[in-house]
Amino acid sequence: MASRTVSKDIITLRGSAAIVSEFFGYAANSILYNRGVYPEESFTKVKKYGLTMLLTQDEGVKAFIANLTSQLSEWLEAGKLQRIVLVIMSKATSEVLERWNFNIETDSEVVEKGAIKEKSDKEIMREIQAIMRQVASCITYLPCLDEPCVFDVLAYTDTDVDAPGTWVESDAKLISNPQMVKLHSFDTKIHKVDTLVSYKKDEWDEE
Repeated sequence: MASRTVSKDIITLRGSAAIVSEFFGYAANSILYNRGVYPEESFTKVKKYGLTMLLTQDEGVKAFIANLTSQLSEWLEAGKLQRIVLVIMSKATSEVLERWNFNIETDSEVVEKGAIKEKSDKEIMREIQAIMRQVASCITYLPCLDEPCVFDVLAYTDTDVDAPGTWVESDAKLISNPQMVKLHSFDTKIHKVDTLVSYKKDEWDEE
């Protein structure tokens, strides 16, 4: 009698934390590239999520993002991370020009009871692809950044989290009366990530 093996796409808390933290690493690289925060020639092309992605070759930025994603994974696995914000600021004045918000909802049952969920890797990848395509096309809906910029990352965690020594308390780095564009979201069934970019109005828009 013929038989067949049926496999299930099991998502664990640790696996979901790894997916989300890795996503943020690639998303941060893509934002820094597409917003021109670092020179185009300082990035190299790689294949990820079925797309051509850009990764920085700047050793300082690489180390920063690697340390960041490692810490995010730890907080995600503990169910303590609420939001990550990548902030782009004027290098000269520190004025906040853009805030890339990644809001995170965590299934508390999984954190508390160790439950597992099911969702195919392909479906998650398709959802992430949609976000990455929107980031890559951001020049079509965001004003040009025509001055040298720097970036920072803010992490919103539960109040009982002890931040490592490399993290410091910060203000929210908000933008007054921002314009907002809601991007796609993705969901591992354990962590749901909603993406929104807010930006400073172009002076031409205010006239």
